[in-house]
Amino acid sequence: MPEIIIAALVALLLGAGLTFFVTKGLNKNPGGATLLSAEAQAQEILDRATRESERIVKDGELRAKEDTFRRREELTRDIERLRNELRENERRVEKREDFLSDKQKDLNKKDQQLEQLQKKIAEKATVLDKKGKELDALLEEEMKKLQHITGLSRENAEKLLFDRLERQLTGEVALRLQQHEKHIKQTAEGKAREIIITAIQRSAADHTADTTVSTVDIPSDDVKGRIIGREGRNIRTFEKATGVDVIVDDTPGVVIVSAFDNVRRETARLALTKLIADGRIHPTRIEEVVAETQKEMETHILELGRQAVLDVDLTMPSEKILYLLGRLRFRTSYSQNVLNHSIEVAHLCGLIASEVGLDPRLARRCGLLHDIGKAADHEMEGGHPKVGAELAKRYGEQNADVLHAIIGHHDDVTISHPYTMLVAAADAISASRPGARRETLEKYVKRLENLEAVACGFPEVEAAFAIQAGRELRVIASSQRTSDADALRVCREIARAIEQQLDYPGEIKVTVIRETRSVDVAK
Repeated sequence: MPEIIIAALVALLLGAGLTFFVTKGLNKNPGGATLLSAEAQAQEILDRATRESERIVKDGELRAKEDTFRRREELTRDIERLRNELRENERRVEKREDFLSDKQKDLNKKDQQLEQLQKKIAEKATVLDKKGKELDALLEEEMKKLQHITGLSRENAEKLLFDRLERQLTGEVALRLQQHEKHIKQTAEGKAREIIITAIQRSAADHTADTTVSTVDIPSDDVKGRIIGREGRNIRTFEKATGVDVIVDDTPGVVIVSAFDNVRRETARLALTKLIADGRIHPTRIEEVVAETQKEMETHILELGRQAVLDVDLTMPSEKILYLLGRLRFRTSYSQNVLNHSIEVAHLCGLIASEVGLDPRLARRCGLLHDIGKAADHEMEGGHPKVGAELAKRYGEQNADVLHAIIGHHDDVTISHPYTMLVAAADAISASRPGARRETLEKYVKRLENLEAVACGFPEVEAAFAIQAGRELRVIASSQRTSDADALRVCREIARAIEQQLDYPGEIKVTVIRETRSVDVAK
């Protein structure tokens, strides 16, 4: 609108200015007719300018009215929208107010109920307190009457009662302990042996890091990228083919191969060494080298089994048994190599058999094959004695003494063959001698001393002796201070004290001996 007004004023000014200049020019002209014509033209120009300015003003007013009308409509729509939002908010506020009102009513109701409940509780507490005071007074009065009648103080009466109960219950407690131990042994001994032996002796668990990983030296860290391959395809192919985990970290000059199966880990280590030396590392070459190494590993395992048989001077068994013997080289029991342990047991069995008049060659055969079940796969059920006997019989071992020694060297069956006793004794000697399982002599002696000290700490014990390399504890109980029933209780308490105070591998058998001697002289 202001622009339109300004344009009209400019048009009027231009028309007036033009009229002024024309009139002024004509005034200077002497011709009268020309002057009239010029005035007429000036008047016409002025009229046109006036009409143009009026037209411009009208157009401007019209556009201004249209703009005003459009803005008024927009404003009306905005006002209507705001009114709708305001009405919606009002409805929400009303609902909220209704909800809060109901909530407030519920809270008021609950407050009233809580006040009533608190009043009831306070009343009951008052009544209970009153009754408690009355009961205390009554007990005090009864206690005074009882002390007056018996002539004993509270402390003396308690001591007398406890002494009598202890004398009466000692025999019953010992009998119940004996019954419970018998029941527990009958139901749990077999299952516990099966679970523990299967889990510990046949599983290559991650006891320490040095038994689960192997390192492969590399000429430079650039080889690590080639081992990994584009988008990791080389390392994935290698891990899938060997069944191990390959760890490529920031350690300079080393790649780590990790697996709980020692045979797989050794196969993977040899295959990776070949690939690094060859320099051609890609999926096809990896599969070829792994397959080649696995064949070489099987040949190496057979050679290890054959060498073990030659070391103990025996005739060659079947190739399957040789393979199982070779696999023992890659198994450990409490960090002791099982194949070396088996060879040592075989030599010990031969020496003992020579001393007692048995066949040394047969004894060595029993000792060499006694732990062959530890080479079996994990999917076979049963402990390693049972598995070993089944495998030996399946693969051509027909000697009953050998089969019985394999299945019975851990007392899993009733021992009826003398060679089984030889294997059990030699197995205990090889496994428990100082240094066999990475235990220093000082630690070994200290463990035996601690074991004897725990037993000697009981007042009923006269002496204690750790035997069988700490696997058994013989306790001499005093016959004057203990009865036959007490001996069972003392034995149980010593076993519990050992469990709580000492750390030891396997199990410790506690034997309490009580002896009564009667001596007389015939004159």
